[in-house]
Amino acid sequence: MNDSHPAAILNGAGEALVQIADATTGPTLDVPRGTQLLALEHASKYFGTVIALEDVSIDLKAGEVHALLGDNGAGKSTLIKILSGVYQPDKGRYIVGGEEVHFNSPRDALAHGIATVYQDLAMIPLMGISRNFFLGQEPEKGWGPFKRFDLQKANAITREELHKMGIEIRDPEHAVGTLSGGERQSVAIARAVYFGARVLILDEPTAALGVKEAAVVLKYIAQARARNLGVILISHNIHHAYPISDRFTILNRGRSYGTFEKKDVTREQVVQMMAGGDDLETLGHELEEFARSDAEQAGILTQTEARADATLRRVGQDLEDAR
Repeated sequence: MNDSHPAAILNGAGEALVQIADATTGPTLDVPRGTQLLALEHASKYFGTVIALEDVSIDLKAGEVHALLGDNGAGKSTLIKILSGVYQPDKGRYIVGGEEVHFNSPRDALAHGIATVYQDLAMIPLMGISRNFFLGQEPEKGWGPFKRFDLQKANAITREELHKMGIEIRDPEHAVGTLSGGERQSVAIARAVYFGARVLILDEPTAALGVKEAAVVLKYIAQARARNLGVILISHNIHHAYPISDRFTILNRGRSYGTFEKKDVTREQVVQMMAGGDDLETLGHELEEFARSDAEQAGILTQTEARADATLRRVGQDLEDAR
């Protein structure tokens, strides 16, 4: 791959930032690295006659980034909604901390330390950074009817938590809309960690970001891993997911191709499975057939044009002779 290609730039920058972030010190999750945090076993989900998921399993350990990969329509959104408590699986078991659980809402998942950061980040662009950080869980001062938002405390905590993520902000009261896409992602991640998340589920965190901003988000994900948190990274972009992830679970049309260690699978093999090996091969044959058809059509048109030119020349010559 050409080194000037955006994917090559992201890969190199991402891996470098990952190495730096893995050396980050800070508060860590108080369980041994490698401890299983959650597991979804043989889960299926149906919507009427539509099979959204069929016999899918995934697990997450402390101190790892587990990528959930698949093309659009693969079932990634349904799976993360099961993990985050929005849906319950129609079949299968959901185990958190060694015990089977049945979540009825995302609040139940949060109570078990499972936080989901969606693409829209659940932020209000015109509100300040610290107000967004504590949105719905604001610190208060005063008593009774005189309780009010403790802005000074919120600003101090926000500045400290973002500092742990490697972000220095000049004023926590600045509108969150003034931050870059990568910085807004970091605010959402830091907010989840501060409120007790042991598991971070990140839904397409780099989908709308440029190359440099995507690399910065990878650094924040690596810092969360260095603090012994478990991270599930949902993506359909292998160039973003491969540098940071330790394991990969690959979905295609609601079914799992399996879970693979990074050392056991190449980037190209992951892409092949994401697209569906047979489908990708069929598409290749179809594209080759289209190319041959276009070439043949171009040849026919060229011959037709040549004959038309010859006819016009003969007609012109006949008119000249008639004069």
